Amino acid sequence: MLRITEIKLPLDHPEDALKLAILKKLQIKPEELVSYSIFKRSYDARKKTDIYLVYIVDVETSVEDLLLAKFQTDPHVSITPDMNYQYVAKAPSNLKTRPIVIGMGPAGMFAGLMLAQMGFRPIILERGKAVRDRTADTFNFWKGRAAFNPESNAQFGEGGAGTFSDGKLYSQVKDPHHYGRKVLTEFVNAGASPEILYINKPHIGTLKLVGIVQNFRARIEALGGEIRFQSRVEAIDIDDRQARGVVLANGEYIASDRIVLAVGHSARDTFQMLYDRGVYIEAKPFSIGFRIEHPQPLIDRARFGDFAGHKILGAADYKLVHHCQNGRSVYSFCMCPGGLVVAATSEIGRVVTNGMSQYSRNERNANSGIVVGITPEDYPEHPLAGVDFQRRLESRAFELGGGTYAAPAQLVGDFLAHRPSHDLGKVQPSYAPNVHLCDLSESLPDYAIAAIREAIPAFNKQIKGFAMEDAMLTGVETRTSSPIRIKRNEKYQSLNTEGLFPTGEGAGYAGGILSAGIDGIKVAEAVALSLL
Repeated sequence: MLRITEIKLPLDHPEDALKLAILKKLQIKPEELVSYSIFKRSYDARKKTDIYLVYIVDVETSVEDLLLAKFQTDPHVSITPDMNYQYVAKAPSNLKTRPIVIGMGPAGMFAGLMLAQMGFRPIILERGKAVRDRTADTFNFWKGRAAFNPESNAQFGEGGAGTFSDGKLYSQVKDPHHYGRKVLTEFVNAGASPEILYINKPHIGTLKLVGIVQNFRARIEALGGEIRFQSRVEAIDIDDRQARGVVLANGEYIASDRIVLAVGHSARDTFQMLYDRGVYIEAKPFSIGFRIEHPQPLIDRARFGDFAGHKILGAADYKLVHHCQNGRSVYSFCMCPGGLVVAATSEIGRVVTNGMSQYSRNERNANSGIVVGITPEDYPEHPLAGVDFQRRLESRAFELGGGTYAAPAQLVGDFLAHRPSHDLGKVQPSYAPNVHLCDLSESLPDYAIAAIREAIPAFNKQIKGFAMEDAMLTGVETRTSSPIRIKRNEKYQSLNTEGLFPTGEGAGYAGGILSAGIDGIKVAEAVALSLL
């Protein structure tokens, strides 16, 4: 089979245009084309007056050898690579240790699934609830119908933090071994639309993710895995720098010398426990800032011009970065077209924001994090000082919001003019439970406020209307990534604790659903090989 890249077609091309383009590119007769399939479809919107689609296709022909010889110097025609995943191991029949996976977010879910598929019958421990119960708790809190539950929320529970997000399935991770394809394929097997295998920037959406996560659970259990909810790990038993098992909050002890740590970026009590037990941890950079909301049609017009609203293009997104005079960098983070700003705290008395979209992306506003990069030089006290830094900002946001889990908010025009906001404008904030208008300059360090004030007008030069007076800023965004890294060696084990396998966002090795899933697969392979 041959792979052809860079086939460019108009946005509204006829149904047979792709086939005709293949025939033209290869210079073959219709009867010599056996079949073709789309591997990837993206669009080029650099010129708003001339937006076109770009295809990568896999083609089967009856004259492949001739074509390979003919196009041997053409970089856009090659043999289709084998992207089928190959398992690295199969569990021995006399397996003595069942690996434990702590956490059922994307990294833990894929680590557990892979171990189950290889026959290792993992035990997965999740501190939160099953996804539907967790969703009910989270939505009821957002709607003001229930109190905040620190063990069942937008961070903790089956599916992890990614369940209440845009469900983005793309990453900048280099993936020469095609782990990303394995992740996408497993999502399709669990009920996601097959389009995620080929469209540019695929996403799933929160409500669809709920059912998909349940299907992952069912498949793991069918393969002999065991999943326990509301099973918070109180301690990891470490003897002579070797993991031996875990102690649950209810006092139960589960022995295992292979423990996958996939706890997510908000498991602060677990970070403290590991640090107290002597597991090597270091502080790492992360980012802080606000969520910004604009009317989605404004972003569509700025990005797509007269093509705004086209069904193939969908709701427009953006990716922005600005390097500031004070040495900081400001960038857009987790942009959610047609989405909502949501309450994402995991601790009582703190306010955290994040973005979420459904599959349709048809809410009235676009939202994105506008965040400032910070480093351990900003919190040099000890390896967990980044956690303390986050907590201070989140507690201050709770105070500025009125102490009711309302989020502090300000109109962009007022923020840039250094004055507090008192009345909403045309952009209605989507954050629930509620927002409290104030002066956001009191919510972040001065260097972050100065950087964001410089960046917004700069972004306005790239997206007309970005600095509109009535655009809404909601604070604070602090959970962009983990503030720590649990360093590991070439065998994916903790530097100083054998049998402990840190993975995913919480360990500092991923940033999003796809990269976390990829990392979970790699760690599962390492666990499997260590048990042979």
